[in-house]
Formats: sequence, structure tokens, C-alpha cells
Amino acid sequence: MKCRQLILGLAAVVLGQCIALPVFSASEKEEYDHFETDAKACIVLDAQTGRILGGHNIHDRLPMASTTKIMGAMIALEQPNLDDYFTVDPKAIRVEGSSMGLLEGDQVTLRSLVYGMMLPSGNDAANAAAVRISGSVEEFVEEMNQRAGELGLCDTHFVTPSGLDAPEHYSTAYDMAVLTAKAMENEAFCEICSLSDAQVRFGNPPYNRWLKNYNKLLTRYPHCIGVKTGFTDNAYRCLVSAAEKGGTRLICVTLNCADDWGVHEVLYEKYFEELKVKSFEKFFPKSLPLGNVGLSEGGSRLEQVEVTVQGSPNVSVRKGEKLTCEVLAQPLLLAPIEKGQVLGEMQYYLNGKPWFSKPIVANERVLSSEVHRKGLRLIDRMREFIIQLF
Repeated sequence: MKCRQLILGLAAVVLGQCIALPVFSASEKEEYDHFETDAKACIVLDAQTGRILGGHNIHDRLPMASTTKIMGAMIALEQPNLDDYFTVDPKAIRVEGSSMGLLEGDQVTLRSLVYGMMLPSGNDAANAAAVRISGSVEEFVEEMNQRAGELGLCDTHFVTPSGLDAPEHYSTAYDMAVLTAKAMENEAFCEICSLSDAQVRFGNPPYNRWLKNYNKLLTRYPHCIGVKTGFTDNAYRCLVSAAEKGGTRLICVTLNCADDWGVHEVLYEKYFEELKVKSFEKFFPKSLPLGNVGLSEGGSRLEQVEVTVQGSPNVSVRKGEKLTCEVLAQPLLLAPIEKGQVLGEMQYYLNGKPWFSKPIVANERVLSSEVHRKGLRLIDRMREFIIQLF
């Protein structure tokens, strides 16, 4: 079967040779608007593409206060049995600063602790979750730093799960934006951080309480959907926020900023005005051709394998920019193929340059006809053996 090429308007779909995921060069990463605010560091990031739209001092290492809890909340929500009650560690909840109100002997769930971290910024909640997950605050911090390394947060180092000041506790506006984009892939995280207040249940015995969110941007700016405030004497006012408008999701981070609410509002309005959304859904492949005979798990003959492009088909670009895309995969795939297996990528180009890509994965398991025949022969031999026994 020949490879097909479609070129229509701004998008192109090509079945070609599969290549490795592209990455930005250092110079390409720095192509963004440089502006001044009263923040020591600031960034605006497109959550969908990871594109830096604007900022200043985005890679400066600075204390980030309780925005630290974004990492802790993300890890906590990945744990099993989120709604199982347990008794909080009495030493863990003895911590200075903001609190969700945990007392010795209280029973709580991990999910409730995430509410406690993200809304009233409870340092007690952060420590209690740390001990529950890793056995100690210190071991949980190690896990936080390990995850930072996995996410490529090269300028981030955690010392506490709460964000309290410590000499080697720091991050950057860029790293916090990347971390937040990752955390917001979790639906539970998005729901929790978007709430102005919430009712949770804990205590001895547990009973319902109301927690209020410190993030005033949720009520000040109509398009705000989260995320987390922070303040210490050393870090001063820190704010990581997210906003969504017209299909575009942006993340804004300010570190050490007196007028953080106002700065975030102004920057969101600026970049929402500059961006427009293009949909590439009709160019996403529904299936890819097989080079050998494949079989479904039910034994049906297959010449194509059904596929899905992971992620949203909508992409935000600035007015006047040219966006194209193409499917990159081997012209003919070979069975066997496992469900969820990456078979190629949807590569996007901005003004002719590689921008970002999304994996194309198999929707179904495809058996090789040869493997199937061998399986049938094995079944036949077993049948003959059983017959001989009787």
C-alpha cells in the first residue's frame, strides 16, 4: 500500500519514516517576548505546546514558597487508595505557617490532604501527606527531587514539601510553569486547584469542614482555573496561575512580585488577544496500514490498525504565523502490535521549523497471522493428545 500525502490549507498529513521526537534548540527556546514587571522573575507559557510566550529572568533560581506544593499535590494524587482514612503522624503536623487545621489523632484521606495543600496552603497537610506516602518528610523530598529530574526541571531543588524557606530550596519561573503544565494533565488536580472553597472531611472522628482558597485570582479574573499561591519572608509573594479562554490554556508564574494579581491579569489579556486556535482534528489519522496480515484478538483479518493521536487537536498560534503538521510513521507497520504501543508521531511545524510532536498510539491489539497459526497448531496438538488419553 502506497503512502498517502495530504496538503490542505495550513496542515499536511504524510505517512513517512518514523523519526525520534524533536526537541528545541537552546536558541529556539529563547525566542519569546522580553518584558519588565515588578516581579523578580516572570513567565507566560502555553500549556498545550510548552511554548514560552514571554517573560523575564525565567531561569533565575529563586525561592518559590508554597507553590512548592504543586509537586507534592501531583505526587499525592498519583497514589492508590486516595480515599482511605488514616491517622496523621503527630510529628509531621507540628509545623509553622499556614495550616488546614490538623490535630493529633485526626483521621484524614490523601485526597483531603491535597485539598488542604492547594486551598489554605496547609503546611501540616504537606507534611502529613509526605509521611503517609514515603514514610518520612526527608524521603518524600527525595522523591520530589527525583520527579523534578524526570521532568527536566534542571533549576529546581526541594528541601521541604511545604515550601518553607531553606537555603537550597529554589526553582525558576520556567521550571514552575513546566511542572504546572504536567500537573494539570491530572483531572483531579485541575478540579481541586480551581475551587474557591471546598468541603472536606477529617478529624477524630472525621466531620465536614470548609476550606477556603487563598488564590484570589479565581474570583478576580473570570478565565482563571487555578493554581497556587505562595508567601514567605524570603520568597515574598509568589503566584502560579492558569487561565483558559477560547480553547487556549496559558500558565503564568511570578516569583517575588508585589502586584501578582494585577500582573497576571494584564499578561493573560495580552496573550489571549494575540493567540488564535487552529484545529487539526480532521487531519489526525484514524488508522495506519499494516505490511503483513494482522488478526484481531477475535481472529478477524486486519489490513489496518486503528490509532489515536494523544492530546488535543487544537493548537494556539500567534496571528500571522504558519502552522503545518504531518504524520510520521513507517509506511507499513508489522504485526504483532500491542494496544497503546507508540506507532509514530504527529509532528507540528511553526513557520517551517519543527515545533513539537504528539505520539500516535494503537487503539487495539493486533496479532500476527503467523503467531495465530502457530497457536492453532499448538491447540490442534493438545486436542490430539487429549483424544489419545481417552
